[in-house]
Amino acid sequence: MRFKLPLIVVDDINTSRKFYEDVLNQKVILDFGANITFTGDFSLQSKESWVDLIRKTENEILSKPDNFELYFEEEQFDKFIERLKSFKVQYVHDVVQYSWGQRVIRFYDPDMHIIEVGESMVNVVKRFITQGLTIEQTAKQTQHPVEFVKDCMV
Repeated sequence: MRFKLPLIVVDDINTSRKFYEDVLNQKVILDFGANITFTGDFSLQSKESWVDLIRKTENEILSKPDNFELYFEEEQFDKFIERLKSFKVQYVHDVVQYSWGQRVIRFYDPDMHIIEVGESMVNVVKRFITQGLTIEQTAKQTQHPVEFVKDCMV
């Protein structure tokens, strides 16, 4: 058995599709109308079709549980943050930097699913090396193996 992809339920499939295409630059690879799959290997399912599939009512489908997120990494994090300002999104929090050096931002999609966009860990490694940390120090700081850090240098 192999896990294939997460599926999130959305109120308006067209609004959500536009959000993921415009804000997060995702590309649709399959469009079945009530179900859309993106190249990032996740799917949207319309709530209307979902309730039929699982034999529930719309009232039983929860919104904004804050216990799940879709995680994306961005190579050009600073440019993404600037571009994100041109969209109307509700933020979970502004940019934060964690102890391992990665900067992230979290916000909600139109259906209140949490979206995390993090700085690419390759770029975090390169930033630490540029700041003068050794490969070993960078590995320790980023909590990644030395081999990963070395591969980032190529």
